[in-house]
Amino acid sequence: MAVLLVFISLLLVPLNPACFTDPAQEKVSPIINLKLDSRKKMLTWNSRRNVTWQECTIDAPLDPPISQTPQVAEDGTYFCTFSNSVLHRGATLTVNVTSEGREFQGTLTFCNSGKEGSGAVNFSCLIYDVRFLNCSWARGPAAPADVRYHLYMWASLHGNVSECAQYVLDPTGTRVGCHFDQLGEPQTTDNYFFLVNGTSNETDIQFLDFTPFVATEIEKYNPPANLTARNNGSYYVIQWDNPVTRFNISSHVLYYELDIQRKGSFSKRDPVFQRGENRNEYLMPSSAVTGVHTVRVRVRHVYGDAWSDWGPAQPFGFPEKNFTGFLVVLIGLVVGAVALSSMGLMFLCKRFSLKQKLFPPIPQVKRELAGSFTPTQEMAWDGDNPSAGSQEPEDFLTVEEMKLFVGGEAEMVGPAPALNPYENITAVRGRLGQ
Repeated sequence: MAVLLVFISLLLVPLNPACFTDPAQEKVSPIINLKLDSRKKMLTWNSRRNVTWQECTIDAPLDPPISQTPQVAEDGTYFCTFSNSVLHRGATLTVNVTSEGREFQGTLTFCNSGKEGSGAVNFSCLIYDVRFLNCSWARGPAAPADVRYHLYMWASLHGNVSECAQYVLDPTGTRVGCHFDQLGEPQTTDNYFFLVNGTSNETDIQFLDFTPFVATEIEKYNPPANLTARNNGSYYVIQWDNPVTRFNISSHVLYYELDIQRKGSFSKRDPVFQRGENRNEYLMPSSAVTGVHTVRVRVRHVYGDAWSDWGPAQPFGFPEKNFTGFLVVLIGLVVGAVALSSMGLMFLCKRFSLKQKLFPPIPQVKRELAGSFTPTQEMAWDGDNPSAGSQEPEDFLTVEEMKLFVGGEAEMVGPAPALNPYENITAVRGRLGQ
């Protein structure tokens, strides 16, 4: 009897529902409330019962699938964030879980509603002058004429969203850019999130989203300052300063390009690329510098694409000696001297020839015959014979010869008569009484 009472009491004890499983419940997925926040790119869901394993995945066109382990919010909601994915091309998001030894999957398909090709294209943004931000885009190839684009920006995943306050319009009045002049206090970890959607009276406009823009990599720096080039005897030492930047970054993430060219040369030297240092310096051997050169520098972030403008060119080196010009001048001087000399010689020759014609030379008796001159002796002449116009050669006496001749007449009485040195010898004899 006692044994029977114990058995009945066991039957009356309430059963623990956790010890039993409803066969219908086993076939129902524990995943409920599967949702996507397209702005935050956050997938959320709840679970109706305990799960032992979970994984979430996004599969978007042109990108490889990305999987991660979900996190749990304070209210028990599970979530995954795919901030480095884009949704404007559409995506398939899945959640896989294991519950009570069975696997379950939840799927969400996301589509970018709107007319194909109506969304904005060619989107880009740049920080410049340390504190300003400009973004630009182009209208979609299939966008209607009345399309009106809207740009939204937020600086962190859970930050406040703000719409552009200063749109830039193209000639047709379409919004194609935006200017921001309120970026807040800079943080090295800043990431900028952007979304461009649009409205039209004709059709729905597709939106355009992006992976986060790393703020330190989209800054366009000002050109490097204080560029100098000096010669220390062996090298030309080229130095410059790091630019002023919006963010407190290491100089080693700066990337410089040096453009060094020789003035007047048609050939171009290859550019020089160099990572930043605390003291930026480039050495160029002095032997490699002939003539005047120029150097200019620009800079960008080593992981960015926005080059600064070129800084002003700095000349260095010395003008090369122009031996070619010197030779040309020297040859010109020589040719000029030769020409002047030739002209002088020609002038002298013409003048001498004219003098010969106007004043022919006076014939003279050879000196060796002067002392033994006899009246009947024929004279010998220096140089050419008398002119061909004379039929007979005439005898002439020089003054000196005449003096010798007269001096020999010791018996002369009175003064010697005046003598004509060119008088005929026969006439002289008559006058002398011979």
